[in-house]
Amino acid sequence: MTDTAGSGAIYDAARKLAAEGIVAVVATVVEGDTVGAKALITDSMVTGTLGDDSLDKQIESQVTGSGERPRTGLIETESGARVFLDVFDPSPQLIIFGAVHTAQALDWFARKLGYRVVVTDARRALATRERFPNTEQLLIGWPDDAFSQLTITPATAIAILSHDPKFDEPALLGALKTEARYIGAVGSRKTNADRRERLQKAGVSDEQIDRIHGPIGLNIGGSTPEEMAISILAEMIAVTHDRDGRPLSASQSAIRGE
Repeated sequence: MTDTAGSGAIYDAARKLAAEGIVAVVATVVEGDTVGAKALITDSMVTGTLGDDSLDKQIESQVTGSGERPRTGLIETESGARVFLDVFDPSPQLIIFGAVHTAQALDWFARKLGYRVVVTDARRALATRERFPNTEQLLIGWPDDAFSQLTITPATAIAILSHDPKFDEPALLGALKTEARYIGAVGSRKTNADRRERLQKAGVSDEQIDRIHGPIGLNIGGSTPEEMAISILAEMIAVTHDRDGRPLSASQSAIRGE
């Protein structure tokens, strides 16, 4: 049996990485020649060993090579060993640019889903604790000021809701420089087409512009701030899980949990 004296440190490291926005996986051999051996695996590094080079490579490939987010659970390996994957997902962060009515509803719903929410706006009359009493962070300033104070990771979603090009476009330009997994911008189809043209003239590539979800949200027909917030969150969740947001009855993909 492999010595597991350092297992506590591996779990501490996994929690620290998750807090920094990195998906971390602790792999533990639960059946085989090296029961108890652990390794910490991320997209960019492996710490520790499962006690066998071939097993290390197989599990690393399983975690990082499939193109899908790893899931907690048991893996049966070719050698007969069984390995348990304990996935530490980052706490998701949502940054809302524009302290408008929809932002109030989006803040409320997102916090219920476990998001750490930041609301930012240069308009002091809107960005108040009276309007956002429980949001984790409230920043008053222009988008460039906000980005200088924030840490954006692949676990971050950005929703740009201010309805004003002088706020929206600097926020988009800043967002496109980050690794945020979701960037959404409010506006009609015409607004987004005009915005695309202006971004192209500013030197932003089509590939980068295609990262923007605009008009923001899924087409559920809602019009109230609460319905719009649900639409936005639904799209954010679909993007997180690499789904298209279609009805399950029309989808050929496996339903999550099946």
